[in-house]
Amino acid sequence: MFKKCTFKGGVHPPHNKNRTEKLPIEIFPAPEKVIIPLSQHIGAPAKPVVKRGDYVTVGQMIGEASGFISVPIHSSVSGKILSVAPFPHPLGKQVMAVEIENDGKDEKAAYKSSENPWREIAPGELIQRIQSAGIVGMGGASFPAHVKLSPPSNKPVDTLIINGAECEPYLTADHRLMLERTEDLLIGVLILKKILNAKRCYIGIEENKPYAISAVKTAIKKNHYDKIKLVILRAKYPQGGEKQLIDAITGRNVPSGGLPMDCGCVVQNVGTTIAVRDAIIDGHPLYQRVVTVTGPAVGSPKNLLVRTGTPMKYLLEACQTDMEATKKVIMGGPMMGLAQTHTDVPVIKSTSGILAYNKTTPGIREYPCINCGRCIQACPINLVPSRLAKFVERKKIDEAVEWNLMDCIECGSCTFICPSKINLVHFIKLGKVHIQAKRAAAASKKQ
Repeated sequence: MFKKCTFKGGVHPPHNKNRTEKLPIEIFPAPEKVIIPLSQHIGAPAKPVVKRGDYVTVGQMIGEASGFISVPIHSSVSGKILSVAPFPHPLGKQVMAVEIENDGKDEKAAYKSSENPWREIAPGELIQRIQSAGIVGMGGASFPAHVKLSPPSNKPVDTLIINGAECEPYLTADHRLMLERTEDLLIGVLILKKILNAKRCYIGIEENKPYAISAVKTAIKKNHYDKIKLVILRAKYPQGGEKQLIDAITGRNVPSGGLPMDCGCVVQNVGTTIAVRDAIIDGHPLYQRVVTVTGPAVGSPKNLLVRTGTPMKYLLEACQTDMEATKKVIMGGPMMGLAQTHTDVPVIKSTSGILAYNKTTPGIREYPCINCGRCIQACPINLVPSRLAKFVERKKIDEAVEWNLMDCIECGSCTFICPSKINLVHFIKLGKVHIQAKRAAAASKKQ
C-alpha cells in the first residue's frame, strides 16, 4: 500500500521544516537543576514519593500513578531533592513538581530487565511494564499509553496505526527518530502489535518526508517485517490527528464522542513507539525526549535529546536564540502549540518543539462572517465552525452542544482559512470551558 492517502478537509500552512529536517539529534547536557512536574499526562497527576533532602538516581520513580488514567514520573538526573512544591507548568498554571539539584554523576537507577525475550512475555505483563515506565503519547496529547493498549473486551482492536505524519509546521523530532532509530521503531511496532493482537499494522508518513519514507520502507523489506505496511500520506494539516489518520488509512470514522478503539483502531506516535521499545527491551523509563528548537529568532536550530525538567531557556540559549529580539515562545507547533509567559517552564513528556519568534502578529481586525463556507470545507471533523462560534458568542451553549462542539479537535484550520479573520477556534475553546463548568456544577449538585 504505497498510494498517497488523505482525509476530507484540512489546510496547507507552510511546512517550515527545512532548517532542522536534515540535522541529526544531539544529546543536550543535563542542567544543574531540573524541575519535574508531577502532571505530564492527561488524567490524575502522580503522587510524590520523595521529599526534600532525599537522594535520587536517573530513572528512579519520584511520583507514583494515582489511578488507571495516570502514570508514574521518574527523575531525569541524579542528585538531591531541593523541594516538592508548586512550580509554573507549560500549560500556564502552577502544578506540584519535584526540584532536583543535579550532582553531575548521572548515577542510574537499577533497571529491571526481563530474562525472557519480549516475544515470550504475556501482553498483560508488557502493558504493566509500559505503565511502570511512565510512557504517554509524545505527539502532544500525552494520553497514557497503557490505557490505549487496554481496550475493553467489547471493543476489539484489529488495526494498529503508527503516526509518523508530524504535520505541524517547523517540527522535525519524529522525522529524525524515523531516520536515526528506524530499527528500534519497527521493534516497538511489533511489540504494540503483539499486545493488541492486531491483524493489520500501518506506519503513516507524510509525503514531505521522503528520506524517512525510504528508511522505513528499506528497513521493512530488509528485515522481512511483511506484517507492517507503509502508507504514504498527503502533506496536509492536521493529517496527524488520530481521527484524520484513521480516515486516511482505513476509511473508518470514529463516532461522535467516541475513541479510535470504537472503530477497531489504536494510534500511537513514533516517539511513543520507540519509548515502548526502550522500556521493554532496555528497561528504561521515560525521562527524556527529542525536542525541535527552531523559529525565526533561533540562530542555530537543532533537534535535541532533552531530559524532562530542563528549563526551556537553556535550550533557547544553546541554540543561539536572540532573546532580546524574541517576542513569542511557543511550546509545540504554531497551529496547536501554547505560547509561554516565560522561559523558566520545563520540558515535559509532550514537548515536541520550542519555537521562538522575533515578531508578534499585530491585532487583526475581524470582519463579519460572509457565510462563505470555507471553515466548513477545512474542518476535518465535518463541523460548522462559524455557527459554533456564533452560538458561543451569544451564550447559546446548549445549541453548541447539539451541533457537536465537543467533537472539535481545536486544530485551528477554521481560523487559518477564514477570510474574515474571525478567531473561530477561540470561541470553540471558550465554549468547551462553559460546557465543562456547567457539567461540573450539575455534578456537584447531585452529590
